[in-house]
Amino acid sequence: MKEQNFKNHGKLVKGFHGLLFLAMLALLIGSIINLIRTSSDNLYLASLVVLIAVIFLIMAWYVRSFPLKAQDRAIKAEENLRYYVLTGKLFPKELTVSQIIALRFASDAEFLPLVEKTLKENLTNKEIKKLIKNWRADNYRV
Repeated sequence: MKEQNFKNHGKLVKGFHGLLFLAMLALLIGSIINLIRTSSDNLYLASLVVLIAVIFLIMAWYVRSFPLKAQDRAIKAEENLRYYVLTGKLFPKELTVSQIIALRFASDAEFLPLVEKTLKENLTNKEIKKLIKNWRADNYRV
């Protein structure tokens, strides 16, 4: 596996982010075209197909967002423990979840100075990641 860094840490799953999205988009567009062109005899069925397409889009959104939220909570807990081990204190409340997730990639040597810099300058997650010199890979994040 290639060493993880700022440029390659994002992960796109071709089947989910590409194929599934295109298939759902095709279903939605096709069902809307079908609804527009349908006769009054098939209006109910055509409307149901559009509804199914919309339901699939909503489900795909939540199928992705719910596990990410759970992962974010786990990372927050892990990094709170890491901060506690290094300082004897809990994470400062001022840090946002996205900042904590970005700090997760910092090595132990860079971690505390980056936390302080983030608190002083209110860095974004992208700014934090760009400042990391020794990247701590997270190969389990989906």
